[in-house]
Amino acid sequence: MVATEPRQAPPEPPARARRVLTRRQRENRAGLAYLSPTLIVVVVVVVLPVLWTVMLAFQRIRLINLRRAGVFGDYTLANLELVLTSPGFWSSLWTTIVYTVGATLGSIVIGLIAALALRGRFFGRTFVRASVLLPYVAPVVAVTFVWEILLSPQFGLANNWGTRFLGWDQPIAFLSQRQYEVSLLGWHFDVPLALLTVIVFEAWRYFPFAFLFLLARLQAVPAELEEAARVDGAAPTQIFRHILLPQLGPVIALLTVLRFIMTFNKFDDVYLLTGGGAGTEVVSVRVYNFLTARFDIGAASAQALILALGLVVLLVVYLRYLAPRVEGEER
Repeated sequence: MVATEPRQAPPEPPARARRVLTRRQRENRAGLAYLSPTLIVVVVVVVLPVLWTVMLAFQRIRLINLRRAGVFGDYTLANLELVLTSPGFWSSLWTTIVYTVGATLGSIVIGLIAALALRGRFFGRTFVRASVLLPYVAPVVAVTFVWEILLSPQFGLANNWGTRFLGWDQPIAFLSQRQYEVSLLGWHFDVPLALLTVIVFEAWRYFPFAFLFLLARLQAVPAELEEAARVDGAAPTQIFRHILLPQLGPVIALLTVLRFIMTFNKFDDVYLLTGGGAGTEVVSVRVYNFLTARFDIGAASAQALILALGLVVLLVVYLRYLAPRVEGEER
């Protein structure tokens, strides 16, 4: 009997070589891992609500049929037509523009004056600078309540001093009077009193925001430039115009865009002061009224979309024309 050799198992295929990642690939994967939580938060908190608002803007949705809203709803342009042709829309848009421009310029001008006044060294400088920030850090409900008390026609301090020391014939309703006649050098004209009061409040409340930016830039200006200008006999106004203002130009441009965007969307200040009455109904308050009074979610979303498109146009103009110029000046 012939002995048979044991059959050998077939050779195993060679193990698949493990791919070795380069250093750049490892850094890219680590970066994605670090950014993924932030990306998820941005998508959930920002992107999805924006997409949902866009979908609602093109659907005739009211509060009673909100459950039927969805991705595959009946899309229409009726909301945009309703908003653009509704009475009061264009006047509220004009009010928003006036309010935004006035509050933006006012806050930057006051912030610039405060930054120039507090840039030097003096006793108690830290305390004074911290006090300047109070309007910005205080709760909006608290500061609006204080202003309502100060400007009250019945027991407000402003009307009390006005009737006692400034010769006012009667108290002035700053927050509820739409027009106020002013006489100046024989000319009589009406001023939008409530809107002007809201603009002054907005400029006062947010000038510390501009103050911080401008003060930081002023602190970075080399002292040798001003010293050389003083030695050459330059006046303070000439130093500001030819040395400080060119240095502040990029910061002022950035502040203008930021404050314009923030003020254009502002709701709480106007609503708490006047409720949108007496000629102060800005677009954001109008959107709120459409939601709470008419329960028209589609029209409110359409107005919010128009508001966002206006800000997008402003941002494109800034990035197209102002941002390259600012970058060139910094270089």
